[in-house]
Amino acid sequence: MTSTTVSVVGLGRTRFGRLDEDYSGRQMGVDAARAALADAGLTWDDIDYAVGGSNESGKPDTLVGALGLTGIPFVNVRNGCATATVALATGAQAIRSGDAQTVLVVGFDKHGRGAFGSRPGDYGHGDWYGHAGLMVTTQFFAMKARHYLDTHGLPDDLLGEVAAKAFAAGSSNPDAWRRKKLSVDEVMSARVINPPLTQYMLCSPGEGAVAVVLTTSERAADRPHRPVTLAAATMRTRPFGSFEVFSSWLSPDTGASPSPLASTAAFQTAGISARDVDIAQLQDTDAGAEIIHLAETGLCEHGEQDELIRSGATRSTGRIPVNTDGGCLANGEPVGASGLRQVHEIVTQLRGDAGDRQVSGRPEVGFTHVYGAPGISACTVLTV
Repeated sequence: MTSTTVSVVGLGRTRFGRLDEDYSGRQMGVDAARAALADAGLTWDDIDYAVGGSNESGKPDTLVGALGLTGIPFVNVRNGCATATVALATGAQAIRSGDAQTVLVVGFDKHGRGAFGSRPGDYGHGDWYGHAGLMVTTQFFAMKARHYLDTHGLPDDLLGEVAAKAFAAGSSNPDAWRRKKLSVDEVMSARVINPPLTQYMLCSPGEGAVAVVLTTSERAADRPHRPVTLAAATMRTRPFGSFEVFSSWLSPDTGASPSPLASTAAFQTAGISARDVDIAQLQDTDAGAEIIHLAETGLCEHGEQDELIRSGATRSTGRIPVNTDGGCLANGEPVGASGLRQVHEIVTQLRGDAGDRQVSGRPEVGFTHVYGAPGISACTVLTV
């Protein structure tokens, strides 16, 4: 039995950042969905299955009140920063299983100001965990970055290189939140939040929505744009010994992570290797995360990031462009939308429609990676 090929045929999004106070996360989701349908040359009546993700801005299935009461199945997903990619994988599986032929996937959120924070009880911890400050994500990101840089002999100013690259990319993205270029020196000399991370090395909780339309390859042939194949969409949880956000204990045998599991599964499903990737989007909730995830997803070896990044290989003009839309650092992170923002950027690049930030060389293979609490990783491979 042959597997059904799933294609991305429609894209829609709002701007990211601090939007109008009266512009709800739910309305952002509606607007992104309508834009994706229009991009695909379809209407809501053409959709026979939907999946949505939101961390704190409401139930995605309530969008049917605005989009249309057609009675279709609508699945809600909540998997931390991996929410949107898991929603995408869920929608793709509905097509591959034969439950649907054309699927809308949408993610949205509208976060308040300040660092991400959660209730300890939601993660199986006592109140003491929060009182110790361990539910503050910036502290975990800093500890993980410090441990990784020291373990692999990487210098602190590599964090500044990653952040400066992100803001340079964001300056060419009209939908990004942070569009001002910053030098490495400006990033490094900024206010320290949790050492070694300064304020410009951390993304900000934000607002925004993204939607995509999926369908079978047969139906994709009649759509307005060149279809992009969703060759793989995988998700894994943390293995024993992984050092993850909101973990209350740590095994002495550290080093495992859900990201190698998810990325390996994605490449195996797509029938390619990491060496075949032409352009990538990696979770960069902080600058250290991009450094770590370059190696964990197989795009380089541990310890090679210094040479790779300083050589310009991960810039939009480099051998393996990473986070060409500015990533989380320049866009901010509305949790429910973040993974679909990555897919939106990859599909736009593979279509050749990225304008001023279009990478050279006609990319044919794109890869996305997200990481969410409490240790969930999800990856996609997209091809033309």
